[in-house]
Amino acid sequence: MKARRAPTTVVAVSALLATLGAAGPTPTPSPSPTATQSDGTLRILTYRGYAEYGGISSRVNWVGSFEKETGCRIAKLDTVQTAAEMEGLAEQPYDVISAGPVLAADLVANKRVQPLDPAKITGYEDIDERFRDMSTVSGKVYGVPYLWGSHEFIYDSTRVKGNLDQVFESGRVALEDTPLTIADAALAAGSVDDPYELTEEQLDRAMTLLEQRKDRSYWQNPIDLVQGFATGSIDYAQTTPYYRLLLQQAGLPVKTVRTAETTGWVDSWMLGANLPDTTCAYRWLNWVTTPDAQRDAAAWVGMAPANDEACKGRGKVMCEVFGVGDDKRLDRIAFAVSPPGDCRAEEGECTDYDAWKRRWETLPH
Repeated sequence: MKARRAPTTVVAVSALLATLGAAGPTPTPSPSPTATQSDGTLRILTYRGYAEYGGISSRVNWVGSFEKETGCRIAKLDTVQTAAEMEGLAEQPYDVISAGPVLAADLVANKRVQPLDPAKITGYEDIDERFRDMSTVSGKVYGVPYLWGSHEFIYDSTRVKGNLDQVFESGRVALEDTPLTIADAALAAGSVDDPYELTEEQLDRAMTLLEQRKDRSYWQNPIDLVQGFATGSIDYAQTTPYYRLLLQQAGLPVKTVRTAETTGWVDSWMLGANLPDTTCAYRWLNWVTTPDAQRDAAAWVGMAPANDEACKGRGKVMCEVFGVGDDKRLDRIAFAVSPPGDCRAEEGECTDYDAWKRRWETLPH
């Protein structure tokens, strides 16, 4: 086995992360207590980087611009780093929430969000139709797609071969710490039509792949896997094209494992339930559909915009690395839904997300 990476390589990766904001944006400052011609307030729950209020650079102060242009004041802006943190805060009342597929399904089921009127959102039709369909439940629209991402497995080409079987046989691999990673294991195990609609037997096969090594690592902060490759402590990782690009730009010899299908997810903005006034909430939803807003967010957090018109300027690199507009590439992505999807778990056809969580918790973390 080759020696660990030289310290200069680690420094290069750290510098690149700092430059591109890959380690996560700095904590968002509290919104200003006043706003010009304020006629309403807004409470927002989102991921760090999705709605920045200045941070370390004025170029990411698009929330401040929203206040000035709409007259709506951001009274509360709560930001989180992980889906678990998001789930914990989502029980509080918010006007708008950015949610991934699992949380979105839970919010709809528990009536903590309300259906949207697309006619009130001027840029709604500019959003890719496949993403709009993912936010529709029983014919009602519940979300405005904002940013999306996809997964891939990468490997150190100087140390190992890019074989998917070896990814799950190796102990020197970092997988994302979420039960939805079971879907990736299900694809690797084979013989599944939909990786989010698993029978008990298919779930068992996926878990067998995950359980065969006790020494692999699981990451929540992407900087952990970036540093793992930089120091040579891991050979494989489940990541996104953006972080693979970062590593390659830092001079690390990482390549993508060839797979027939991969997984992805879409984060959408949702409207809180029982709001006395939705005026500012709809102004926000109109704001986040615009190319400028999606371009800023995509470039800042390293994801792809749901609005293809954002693929210019700062957004161009993200669109290229994720394949925005490339239908053949997008067709190979199984976008996440909350298991069991459209399958009827209550009749024993498929396993639900609670079953996935229970099985995931048995893995050594």
